[in-house]
Amino acid sequence: MAMMTKSDEAIKKDVVDHLYWDSRVDASDVMVEVLDGEVTLTGAVPTHIAYRAAEEDVWALSGVRRVVNKLDVQYPAGVSTPPDSEIQSRVENVLLWQHFIDFTEMEVDVDNGWVTLRGTVDAYWKKVRTEEVVLGVAGVLGVTNELAIVPTKDLDDKIIAEDITAALERNIHTDVDLIDVEVEDGTVTLSGSVPSLPAYRMAERIAENTFGVVMVINELVIR
Repeated sequence: MAMMTKSDEAIKKDVVDHLYWDSRVDASDVMVEVLDGEVTLTGAVPTHIAYRAAEEDVWALSGVRRVVNKLDVQYPAGVSTPPDSEIQSRVENVLLWQHFIDFTEMEVDVDNGWVTLRGTVDAYWKKVRTEEVVLGVAGVLGVTNELAIVPTKDLDDKIIAEDITAALERNIHTDVDLIDVEVEDGTVTLSGSVPSLPAYRMAERIAENTFGVVMVINELVIR
């Protein structure tokens, strides 16, 4: 017997219930929209822990094909936030201890808790990881990541695509026959479908970790 497709209304109810259940997420200012299984979150949460937890919660629900997380991080009224100069000092100190980057090639600016990163790294995964590290610093409300990718050698788009496809084929979580890989000027677009969240995440990580990649656009859907 074929499984019945869950309606958008049912998915929305599950999302709302799940967000209010999770003690990590203050969902009082979160709005939920669902269209054809694609869930969009808007509004605000008080911390980056809540921001990430909300997205994880939605992905965990049946019927969800895609998640668009547009939540803002806003500290609750009455909670004191550190000055920008202190946040900048914290961010710089944290980045200095990261062995995978050369902090001398970076510049950090902070405006009302929002951090802008400029400079260069030699691999896309380093850009992603640097942003994740900064988001974990107390006082940071968000990050504009303007780090440029400057690979140590140029690779043809065809070679990059072949490397990604081969890695997808080797990985136990991904079915390469269901995923389309397009590369243009180092920018990778993943499209098609995957059976689960682990497969979705893994395909994205494989693209991020491939040498020569400068950007990853993940348009995969979970079916």
